Amino acid sequence: MSPVAVFVRTLMKSSAIFLGVTLIFLHPQLEWRSGAQQTVTRAGQGGREGTIDALIGALNDPDAGVRKQVIRTLAQMNSTRAVPALMAALKDADPDTRAIVVSALGELSDARALPALREALKDDAVTVRLRAASALGELGDRGAVDALISAAKDKSPDVRRRVLNALGELGDERALDTLMQGLKDEDAAVRRSAAAAIAELSGGDGPHYRSRPNPRPNPRPNPRPNPNPNPNPVVR
Repeated sequence: MSPVAVFVRTLMKSSAIFLGVTLIFLHPQLEWRSGAQQTVTRAGQGGREGTIDALIGALNDPDAGVRKQVIRTLAQMNSTRAVPALMAALKDADPDTRAIVVSALGELSDARALPALREALKDDAVTVRLRAASALGELGDRGAVDALISAAKDKSPDVRRRVLNALGELGDERALDTLMQGLKDEDAAVRRSAAAAIAELSGGDGPHYRSRPNPRPNPRPNPRPNPNPNPNPVVR
């Protein structure tokens, strides 16, 4: 074997040995990096859950301002795990806090909260009843039709207006009689809402009247007269 061939073979063996040693050292490092990444991910998930738990605990804070901000934060974090605690917060002594709870439950769009939102239509505070009606309409809760029909007789015209709007959004024909009665409400805003809700309930399938088009459209609506008309045109 020539000296050149011996050199090439030796070089190839040396390279293979070097590559193998390198992989042996790098492989544990890659495994460590992968494991570390998984640990960081689990820590991040655990941190979020811990944060939500802390916020849920803060719903019992003695300061109403703190409780309101906690409720807003839970809604912003889209924490459906907090829904049961928020439903319990509908019994908060502060009416403004209860109103914010209703809005938060509407934003979270969790079906578990629908019965609580229907019950909120009977709350002592007008603001709570207003937001409950709006939330039920936006969530499309057909199961709330009967509760909304009852709430259409609310003593507050603002609540009645929101209730009729919600019934229009739900589009259930059972509400038609209630909407017709709303056309006779003493409050003009309620009557307008009733009319708009009836339009939504009908789905816009009624006849559409269009203005009669001009049978002879004129591309020049204001043509200029000939300044020098020739009464005796020359015919060739």
